[in-house]
Amino acid sequence: MSYLLALDQGTSSSRSIVFDDGGRIVAMAQREFAQHYPQPGWVEHEPSDLWETQLATAREVLAKSGLQASDIQSVGITNQRETTLLWNRRTGEPVYRAIVWQDRRSEDICAKLRERGLTDTVLQKTGLRIDAYFSATKLCWILENVPGARELADQGELAFGTVDTWLIWHLTGGQRHVTDVSNASRTMVFNVREHAWDKELLEALNIPAAVLPEVLPSSAHFGDILAAHLGKSLPIGGVAGDQQSALFGQACFSAGMAKNTYGTGCFMLMHTGDIFQTSENGLVTTSAAQPAGPAQYALEGSVFIGGAVVQWLRDGLKAIDSSSEVQQLAESVPDSGGVMLVPAFTGLGAPYWKPKARGSIVGITRGTTMAHIARAALESIAYQSAALLEAMSRDSMAAGGVPVSELRVDGGACVNDLLMQFQADLLGIPVVRPAVVETTALGAAYLAGLHCGMYNNLEELGDMWRAERRFEPAIPSEQAREKMAMWEHAVRQAVAD
Repeated sequence: MSYLLALDQGTSSSRSIVFDDGGRIVAMAQREFAQHYPQPGWVEHEPSDLWETQLATAREVLAKSGLQASDIQSVGITNQRETTLLWNRRTGEPVYRAIVWQDRRSEDICAKLRERGLTDTVLQKTGLRIDAYFSATKLCWILENVPGARELADQGELAFGTVDTWLIWHLTGGQRHVTDVSNASRTMVFNVREHAWDKELLEALNIPAAVLPEVLPSSAHFGDILAAHLGKSLPIGGVAGDQQSALFGQACFSAGMAKNTYGTGCFMLMHTGDIFQTSENGLVTTSAAQPAGPAQYALEGSVFIGGAVVQWLRDGLKAIDSSSEVQQLAESVPDSGGVMLVPAFTGLGAPYWKPKARGSIVGITRGTTMAHIARAALESIAYQSAALLEAMSRDSMAAGGVPVSELRVDGGACVNDLLMQFQADLLGIPVVRPAVVETTALGAAYLAGLHCGMYNNLEELGDMWRAERRFEPAIPSEQAREKMAMWEHAVRQAVAD
C-alpha cells in the first residue's frame, strides 16, 4: 500500500490527512488557531500560527496512522485562498501579520483602481472583479503602511506569498519561493490567459515584481520537505487553493462539471475546460487546479451565508441547541408554509452582488412556527445555490458550452439529506454526495499522486471517484420554477432601497 499526505491549511484550523492510494482516509489530525480582529473589518492571522499548527498536525497524523515518513510517496498542500503574507527573505520573519481573505481594509485602494478605469482591464486579464477580497490590494496596504516595507521590497529583500507559498518556504527551509496557478489566479495581478504575472497590473498597483513567487502547474515539483520536519525528506508534488482543490477532488476535470461546497458560505465552481470566459451573470473566472498542459478554467460564485444561517438559528434565535438538530426541526413540518428567509446578513454575493441587502423573512402568518422558519432557513441555502447554478448555466450556454448534468457536493452541510433533496428538486438535476467528503484535501493528494506517478492520468482518478448517495429531483420542473420565482420575489424585497 502506498500513501499520500495532504496538508489542509484553512481559515480557522490546520489539518493533515493521510490517504491510501485508493483515495481513502487513513488518519486525520486538526488544530485550531487564533483569529485577530484589530479593527472593524480587519481580520488577521499570526503567520507563525499557520506554520506551527500545520507542522504539528502533519507530525500528529503520521503518529495516528502508525506510518513513518518513509511510507509517504508525496505531499499535497491546499490552503485558504487570497490570505496575504510578506516576509524577509534572509530571516524568514514576516513584516506584518497575515491579512486574511475576509479582511476589507484595502477597499479604498480598490476604489482608486475603479476610478482610474481599470475595472475592465482587471476583468479581462484576471477574470476577477476589483475587490478587497483578493490578494493584491492587501499586499499594497502592507507596502504602504508598514514602515520600511516599501524600501526592502524594492531592494528585492522581501517575499510575498499566499498561505501555500508561506508553508512551502518553511517546509523547504527557505529554498523554494513558489505557488501554483490556482492560487496565483486569486491575487488580481496574475494574467490567467498568459499564465504570467501581469506587468501592467503590477505597475498600476505599484507592486515590485521582485517580491513575487514562481508560478508552477498545480501538479509539479514544488520542493522537498526538510528531513528534520517529518523524519525524512519528502517531495511536495501538488498545490491548489481550497476551492479549486475541491473541484479536482470531486473529479470535475472537464467542461460542464460542477461542485458546490456547503460550508459557512457556499462556493460553487464549474469547469469550463480551456475556455476563458468572463461572466455576464455576476460570477468570476478562475484558473482550475491543473497538471502541466493547456490552461484550464472555471467559473466561480460565492454565497456569503450558507451553513452560517443554521448557526444563526442556534446562537441568535436559540431555536436549536446544536446545528445537528436543524433537520429534525425542519422535517417536523411538511414545507415552509410559504415562509421565505433571505439570509443577507452581510449583503448578498453572487449572482446578485448587493452589499447593502439585509436579511428578511417574508410570508409569515399566525400559523408560522419556528419549524417553518428553520425549514425556510435550510431552504435558503439551496435557493442561493440554485441561483448560482442558473447563472453559471447561462454563461456556459452563451459561450457554446454544455449544460450541467449533475452537481457534486461536499462540505459540512452536505450531510443534511433534507437540504440535498431540496437542492435536487430546485435544480432539476441529480445532486451527488461522494463517498469521501473531504474533497479539498483529497484534491491536493490527487495532484501529488499524479506527479509522483502513483496515478497515471485524470481518467484513472475519474474512475476512482465514488458516490455515497445520489439525490434525484422529485418535483415537476414547473413547480421548481414557481419556487424559484417566489425566492427571487423575496430577494427583491431584501434589496429594496
